[in-house]
Amino acid sequence: MKVILSKKTEKEISSYSEGYGTFYNAGDKKQGIVDSLGNITFESPYKESILHVFKNRFILYSEDGNSRKSAIIDETGKEIIPMDSQEFNTHWWSRECIISSKQDKEAVFDFNGKEIIPYAEKIRFSGKNRFFVLKDKKWFLYDLTGKQLSTRAFKEYYNFEDGKALIINDDSENEIVGNNGQTLHQFSKQIVNINAYPYLITQNKSTGKYGLMDTDENIIAEEIYNDITPEYFGKKEYIYLTKSGKTTIFNKKDKKLYPQAFKYLNPLSNNLFSVYNDKLRKSGIVDLQGNMIFPQDYDFIKSFTISGQDFIYLKKGDEEQFLDDNLKNIIGEGIQVFGFYPDNLIIGKQNRYYRFSVKDQSISELKNISQIKNEGIEYFNILNHYSKPLVCRNTDNLYGILDGKGIEIVPFIYEDIITFGNAENEIVVKKEGKFGVSNFQNEPLKEIIYDKYFWQKEVLKLDKGKKTDFIYFTRFKNNAVQL
Repeated sequence: MKVILSKKTEKEISSYSEGYGTFYNAGDKKQGIVDSLGNITFESPYKESILHVFKNRFILYSEDGNSRKSAIIDETGKEIIPMDSQEFNTHWWSRECIISSKQDKEAVFDFNGKEIIPYAEKIRFSGKNRFFVLKDKKWFLYDLTGKQLSTRAFKEYYNFEDGKALIINDDSENEIVGNNGQTLHQFSKQIVNINAYPYLITQNKSTGKYGLMDTDENIIAEEIYNDITPEYFGKKEYIYLTKSGKTTIFNKKDKKLYPQAFKYLNPLSNNLFSVYNDKLRKSGIVDLQGNMIFPQDYDFIKSFTISGQDFIYLKKGDEEQFLDDNLKNIIGEGIQVFGFYPDNLIIGKQNRYYRFSVKDQSISELKNISQIKNEGIEYFNILNHYSKPLVCRNTDNLYGILDGKGIEIVPFIYEDIITFGNAENEIVVKKEGKFGVSNFQNEPLKEIIYDKYFWQKEVLKLDKGKKTDFIYFTRFKNNAVQL
């Protein structure tokens, strides 16, 4: 959209999201706002920046000598919170409120300009719907409407997660408080982590070792472990306790500890775990009791949820398996998996490619496809549960991109398509011997006019004769510096 709007407006569009973008004029060094149709809705009278907060809300900055002012404006430039000698603090999750700092005081406003919490000594966001406000060197808890939730004063401000916060009370004891500041639990032991609530990670003050207990202070594991880690993602069924290079698993369902002979374990499904041998650089599968179900000679093991069912994928050299709950391989021998998607797989066999349904194990051929580029397994991590769209070559020897359902999302009109690092959204496209930049949404980012391209980690460098252009990958754009 930045490229499209740049062409429509003949201005440099510096950012775009949620229907609005900002542009920059290199001549007068002023900025403005443009909508998705290319209409210029506002041009700043100042030489300073406009920061896009979300949708049609922006922060407008102005500097005059050593004086810096700012305002909250809408897409037309109307001042929602008037221009003043103030700074704004907003959390990435908050579209309800913003903190204004002025003359060493802070207040909370909503994005319609209404004052929610009057100016106080300090105000801090605490979770998604709470604030801590400092008055007379004590912190008090408020909600998003500006209501003080409790008369209780806190020594410090804390962060709420899932309606709970771990604090140090006036008796220097650990306490868990609820969303309104009320006491939920109070402990004699030192608590260092409540992310596995109602199970708590404790630490011995003298030895530094960790233990595990519940909210009634029933000891589950003594304080003898070097580290204890709850699961932060997925089903959060287990807690991992490590000591002497080995890991013990605590199963929340049956409330039992299961010592293992392995250090590196990752949950799969049905109380199975992948275990990694860092010397062999190979993985296997064990159950909760430590029984080896598959030996440690696999290159890659990962669980997937497809069509609501849990599966385990194993790869060893050219051999691939996709196991159901009964550990039966449902894709057969000689199959290569190219993509894992919420409803199906994309597979290949003997230079033919198919959409594979795990529900009835039926296949439908992807017509006119002669090759799918295999991007490898390095892409998958806790944030990437499924594959990206697939770069394919058709029977006319032209490249395009198919989504997980086999639907064309980038047309087959290119001599080549190059992807980067398997985590980037930007792609290089080649046509008539020249290179350009697009993305998996088929948005043109750079025209196909360049002679060469170079991948430089955060940025693509594009050469045309003696001229060089740059384009940052999406995940690095907020860290961009002027080149």
